[in-house]
Amino acid sequence: MIIKNEWLIVGLITSCHGINGQVKVKSLSDFEERFLKSGMRWLQKENEPPSKIELKSGFKHPGKETFIVKFQGINTRNHAEQFKNFKILVKTDELPKLKKEEFHLLELIDLEVKTLENDELKIIGKVINLENEKNNLLIIELLTNQKKVLVPFVKEIVPLVDIKNNFLIIKPPKGLLDL
Repeated sequence: MIIKNEWLIVGLITSCHGINGQVKVKSLSDFEERFLKSGMRWLQKENEPPSKIELKSGFKHPGKETFIVKFQGINTRNHAEQFKNFKILVKTDELPKLKKEEFHLLELIDLEVKTLENDELKIIGKVINLENEKNNLLIIELLTNQKKVLVPFVKEIVPLVDIKNNFLIIKPPKGLLDL
């Protein structure tokens, strides 16, 4: 379930680009328009409160998964350098509408985690958070020992997500849950 007015990290400023205040952004989103269309965005340094800024323009770096973005009021390389490692955020109540079988990653939090053992579904834990700065990982708390394990969110390991019924199924490779 998505909580209204929560923040979602959609990008990370990795460096400056050129001399006119543009920045290079690593996308953590499936929605490219977040870095292409002008409008209000929020930037956050570490755990400070987010601050509003206007995105003036952006384009996708050819052949890469990064974007070159220009924000209002950042006009020099030195000024842009100060924004390195800032997160670009959106409010969860401003997320795009999805098709019937699609979901937002935030909706995975609090889902029960099940495995298929001897043709029976067994609850083994719950998704307590996501790690998506570099890869999409589910942070799962196991019921047996309250240990937290990281599970890659890929089709081979998480073949089924059922948002409506509040669970997902994992097929962990041998040893993954023992780490």
